[in-house]
Amino acid sequence: MFRSWLPFEWIVAIRFLREGRLQTLFIIAGVAIGVGVIVFMSALLAGMQSNFIRRVLSAQSHIQLLPPKEVTRPQRIDGNAVRGEIEGAIIQPPLQRLKGIDQWQAAATQIRDMPEVLVVTPVAGGSALVVRGAASRAITVVGIEPEQYFRIVNIDDKLVRGSTRLTATDILIGIELANDLGVDVGDKLHVSTANGAASTLTIAGVFDLGNKGANQRNTFVALHTAQSLLGVPGGVTSLEVTVRDVYAAEDIAERITTATGVEADSWIKTSAQFFAAVSAQSTANTAIRFFVGLSVAFGIASVLVVVVVQKSREIGILRAMGISQGQILRVFLLQGGLLGFGGSVVGCAIGATALLLWQRYARNADGTALFPLAFDPVLFSVALVLATVTGLAAAFAPALRAARLDPVVAIRG
Repeated sequence: MFRSWLPFEWIVAIRFLREGRLQTLFIIAGVAIGVGVIVFMSALLAGMQSNFIRRVLSAQSHIQLLPPKEVTRPQRIDGNAVRGEIEGAIIQPPLQRLKGIDQWQAAATQIRDMPEVLVVTPVAGGSALVVRGAASRAITVVGIEPEQYFRIVNIDDKLVRGSTRLTATDILIGIELANDLGVDVGDKLHVSTANGAASTLTIAGVFDLGNKGANQRNTFVALHTAQSLLGVPGGVTSLEVTVRDVYAAEDIAERITTATGVEADSWIKTSAQFFAAVSAQSTANTAIRFFVGLSVAFGIASVLVVVVVQKSREIGILRAMGISQGQILRVFLLQGGLLGFGGSVVGCAIGATALLLWQRYARNADGTALFPLAFDPVLFSVALVLATVTGLAAAFAPALRAARLDPVVAIRG
């Protein structure tokens, strides 16, 4: 019943595979190990990469819009070009003053309309001095709109004690700064800036960003409070943007600059070394998959070459019975495809088992998982398709050789 509906090529291909059971098992095992390695390494490296990206970008935006820097222009005479410059003049860059983005509300609205953008929030940030008794520290005051900013940097998850409420007289500080000043939630701090503005703020919460320098320096206050302290009433010093695809951040930043005229820097540009490391990891992952796939292809091809030699007499008889070259070609292509598909099914199971074991036993010192692993159905589907296609491709040369065998020579041996 099973063979009654199978085409001739399928019957012969399955019979050849069954007659060489040991060879078939070995090549399926080889393909399975190769596919298992590809699935496991791809998921593991993807999980590591996602974890790195998440840790780095969880404390910053993907794109930051900044006001233009002040520049010194050489003196010219009569409005003419280069010939009017003072020869031998030394041009020094001016001291950068704190200033806001012109018409930032219009720019923010324009950016929010882009489909790739998730969050746009204004920030007023600058340097200040915090004093507590006889102790003082230089800090960075970051004025935010909590509802929007916490969608970029989730301070709630990083809060050690207190709350994230931010009224006009509240401030959030890092755990290192709290230890340096000997303060805690409910204590008051005197904050002053270079322009002479000062305010007494109450500590509403203490956070831990996972970076000692950031915990010593960064503080968060309400946007209006920062605008008053920094002398930029109604203005902002940056627009923080997050996007759906973090790897497309640079392209989106260029589009934002073109559309708004405001300088936009993506994390890819500002964290160039980190992005280079992530790209190198992706390249290494691709190289691993390529060479493992190549070894699988050569394994399938070598086995089928042996099968052609072993089955040359049978092939000659089939050709003498009127079987066409195309049918013989399809017989061996089917063998390669079946070996690739069967091995990939077993390999996906091996890879999934290895991932489950890794997730279960690879733990941090506190018992939590090293990093989350995603069982992506697309990864398993791609592995199945690629292994099957690799089997077909590897079988082409042996299949072509079998199809070209002279029936008389093959029967005589």
